[in-house]
Amino acid sequence: MKIATWNVNSLAVRLPQLLSWLDTEKPDLVVLQETKLTDDKFPQAELSEAGWHAQWFGQRTYNGVALLSRGQAAEAVMRNIPGFDDEQARLIAGSAAGLRIVGAYFPNGQAPGSDKFAYKMRWLDALREWLREELEEHPKLVLLGDFNIAPADCDVHDPVLWAGQIHCTDEERTHFRALLGLGLHDAFRLFEQPPKLWSWWDYRNLAFRKNQGLRIDHILVSEALKPRVVACRIDKLPRKNERPSDHAPVIVELGG
Repeated sequence: MKIATWNVNSLAVRLPQLLSWLDTEKPDLVVLQETKLTDDKFPQAELSEAGWHAQWFGQRTYNGVALLSRGQAAEAVMRNIPGFDDEQARLIAGSAAGLRIVGAYFPNGQAPGSDKFAYKMRWLDALREWLREELEEHPKLVLLGDFNIAPADCDVHDPVLWAGQIHCTDEERTHFRALLGLGLHDAFRLFEQPPKLWSWWDYRNLAFRKNQGLRIDHILVSEALKPRVVACRIDKLPRKNERPSDHAPVIVELGG
């Protein structure tokens, strides 16, 4: 089974690329972030024609998430964190193929000390407490998406340059470790990986060509699923497309 996450940075722009990638990669479950579409504009018909069931949660211009599944539609779908008052469409969860899938677009945070950073801290607190309950009810859980957090210096092309900056602050990394403390595991780091593998490259300053990026898109698997993880990788090929997203898909493979 293949499960993937991809911040498409506008589904209206990237839909042909997504459909082509789905046909080539053939994942079983996919979560998307930054669809940037209101619910009435979501391309359900095009995805259905390609063989995908879709659940989505969007808003105009910003944010927006979706959960795609083959075979059967996700059930027990939840949108945003229960009990957390939030006007932004950032989280979608559903049950499919015997798994609980939680797809999330974590807040960017803008800069340490800003109002948006404080919102990110509150959102992360709420996410962790809700996930604690979800894991009790759904031991086979996968949390994946654009976390907007580089967990360690090895996930940053220039740790000195990025030290203390957004995505790399001690506060954000503490929250990431707290998620692992729930019994979740960074699937990518379950395997020995080559150095300098990133999932995001800025559009500016030829960052992709220079491979100056960050690993901020993650797949965390629960303790019950850890033995089933056979591979986890970042697919850089879509980042080479014309008019690409600034993020690359991340894929985990589970055995039986």
